[in-house]
Amino acid sequence: MAMIQVKEFLDTESSHAVKKVNDFLATLREDQVINVCYGSYTKTGAHGAQHQRTAILVVYRTDG
Repeated sequence: MAMIQVKEFLDTESSHAVKKVNDFLATLREDQVINVCYGSYTKTGAHGAQHQRTAILVVYRTDG
């Protein structure tokens, strides 16, 4: 029985998160992918330094 799954990719460097997602998507067939959601924001640290945070969610169907 197929199941709907969500896999979350978090990183402080968007290029690293994107690479991880692309590597994961390469393991799936196109018909398994339901949606890919991307979000990015900047967080200010204690000393005023800004850090980019990235979150990518992949919603996909397993072959179960």
